[in-house]
Amino acid sequence: MSSHEDDEEEGPSVDSANAEERIAARRIRIQRRLEAARREASGEDAAKKKPVDSEKDALKSRKQMEDSRQRLVKLKSDGTELVTNVHVAADARESTRRLEEEEQRRQRNEKLEAEAKSATEKFEEITKKWEYALSKEIPQDLNAMLTEQKGACDSMIDEKNKLIHDFQQELKAKDDQYVKDLKKAAEDVDLMVERMEEQMKQLTKAYREELTQIEKAFVTERGELIDNNRKKWDTSMQQRRDKEVEYMDSRRKRVEDHENQLQTLRVQDAEEYNMVKIKLETDVQILEQQLQQMKATYQLNQEKLEYNFQVLKKRDEENTITKSQQKRKITRLQDVLNNLKQKLAKQEKQYREDNQSLTDDYKRITEQFRELQKKSRHFQTTDQKKFQDVWAMNEEQVRELVHSVLEADRIIHEHQLGLPWEPPNLDFMDTPRTAEQTYGSKEQKMSATQMAHEIMSGVGTDDGEEDIDKSSVGGKLERQMAGKKLSAKTIKAVLELICDEAGFLVESKLTKLLAPLEKDEQSLMKLDAIFAALGVDTEDDIYLLSNYFLGHGESEQAPEGSERGTKDDEMTEEKATIEETAGKMDEREKEDEDGSVVLSVDEKASDSSSVKAHLSEMKNLIHPNEVAKALRKFVQDNRQPQKEAKRQSLKVGAGIGKVTMLDESFWQNMASVIDVKKERVWTALLDGFEKYLAVLTERAALIQETDALKQQNAELRMLLHQYVNSRVNQELEIPPTRILQAELSKEHE
Repeated sequence: MSSHEDDEEEGPSVDSANAEERIAARRIRIQRRLEAARREASGEDAAKKKPVDSEKDALKSRKQMEDSRQRLVKLKSDGTELVTNVHVAADARESTRRLEEEEQRRQRNEKLEAEAKSATEKFEEITKKWEYALSKEIPQDLNAMLTEQKGACDSMIDEKNKLIHDFQQELKAKDDQYVKDLKKAAEDVDLMVERMEEQMKQLTKAYREELTQIEKAFVTERGELIDNNRKKWDTSMQQRRDKEVEYMDSRRKRVEDHENQLQTLRVQDAEEYNMVKIKLETDVQILEQQLQQMKATYQLNQEKLEYNFQVLKKRDEENTITKSQQKRKITRLQDVLNNLKQKLAKQEKQYREDNQSLTDDYKRITEQFRELQKKSRHFQTTDQKKFQDVWAMNEEQVRELVHSVLEADRIIHEHQLGLPWEPPNLDFMDTPRTAEQTYGSKEQKMSATQMAHEIMSGVGTDDGEEDIDKSSVGGKLERQMAGKKLSAKTIKAVLELICDEAGFLVESKLTKLLAPLEKDEQSLMKLDAIFAALGVDTEDDIYLLSNYFLGHGESEQAPEGSERGTKDDEMTEEKATIEETAGKMDEREKEDEDGSVVLSVDEKASDSSSVKAHLSEMKNLIHPNEVAKALRKFVQDNRQPQKEAKRQSLKVGAGIGKVTMLDESFWQNMASVIDVKKERVWTALLDGFEKYLAVLTERAALIQETDALKQQNAELRMLLHQYVNSRVNQELEIPPTRILQAELSKEHE
């Protein structure tokens, strides 16, 4: 890498998050460009010039990667915040509940302390009055005192019972609040799971889009680099050809010079040859002497080699022994390998048996789950009916209570106050409200996976319409599909066509995992993956998707297809991949049509119209080569932007709030039949009646006391009469009657 590139990497970068650093990097880049232009004009440093286009291309790909990274980071942070909002809201509710619980606990303690204090004071007062009661000698006073003591004791017990009743009501309210909190927690968990799944889908989609953009940027950069390198290559090849011509000219000149030099060298070499020949003959004599010496040396070396041969032979024998030992070891290891292979075969057999047993268990549990779903739907219907009955009964009781309160108000105004009574407005009570009107219909639509399972399992028999009509689930599917103007067999044919031709939407790993399963189970699992890729969630989406696979659906949407004629060229590659399976699908369609014709001949005359309709729908199915085009059109037409989805969720929430407000206003009107003014009149009248009751109670006590005195006077008169008329008085010298008469006469005087 050049020094210019090293300086650029060490200096400030245009991709930095700091604005000042980016400005400085741009200034440095401008200065370098000016310097390069100046050097190019002056002819200096031509070899170190860096192309600006390559830098721009590198910046394009780097900028695209940075933009993609920032967008994905923002999407992740937004999704995390959206998921954690549920947890934060739950923590806030829990904090509020704890504060309210602490306040209620404090109020209960204050009530208990106040009640204990008042009970102690009343008990002391009652105890003091017992001492005063013991000093009473008259029975009437003692009886009045005992009655008063009993009333005080009863009032103290009533206060305690009232406090106990209040605490019991509060405990019951706490139980109800606990059930509501559990339900809210379950709803929060479902909401969090739903948001997490939605965030996962959005992240997957965003990653794919950003990866596509980055790939496009790199492909563009690669094309530009290839063009630049091709231009450089052409320039270099032209320079090479020019240099080859120059080299050939210079070589021809050098060859002529070399021939002249060779002629000169031949003459010189002939003279030198004679001199060398004489010298070599002398050298031959010297070498013969050296040969004799070498023979002696050869004899010595031969003896050394024989000794080395014996040593090597000994080593070869040792190697043979070692080789035999290794062979025995290999045989022993081969036996171990065979044993391991046998164990492996046994384990594979056991694993296959375990897999088969687990598959059977899965089928059995799946059937149990379906039965449980049927029971659950039955219980939901029963519970809904019970809830409506209880709702109607409670509403009728409230109406009776309202009428009784209004009757009491009328009697108070007309009989007690002597005023004309005006009935309140009861228009809201004229129309009865039911639980179904308040909370809406409880019917839930099946999901796309459940509907596909019921269609593939319920319509897959040979009896067709008869089996569907006999089963409750099949009958329900037929009624729903009759409302959609599509038969169950048509939906099944469409699903099979999608499962066979849309395999490119299923991951290869999932296809490998589904290989040991049966065909029906493979089809259901593939349909689940395809529905997830296409965004098909409910049964309405299946009906909508089926319309794209019928012949009349294409004829209705022909204008839109003509407008997008340019996009048909892009589908040629996909058509080429599907042409291999076209022949198989044609044969299968022919077999289906032949089988349907045979069925139509064997069925009764009453079912001929339905069979003809089914045959017409089967004939209207699109060709297998058009499946990819239909799927693409379905995705383009039914792709729902994120803003619209949020707007629809807000609309649904607003509708629920409206129903709740109507319900709340209904019950508020029920509770506010008697207004505040009438309540004040009732309170004043109650105070007056209580005072009147106290006066009447006092008068009743005085009347009882008067009656008792009258009875005592009568008894005293009788005693006095008996005493006056007694014979004892006549026997006395001065009878008491005479004394009484004298006293009475004195009093009269």
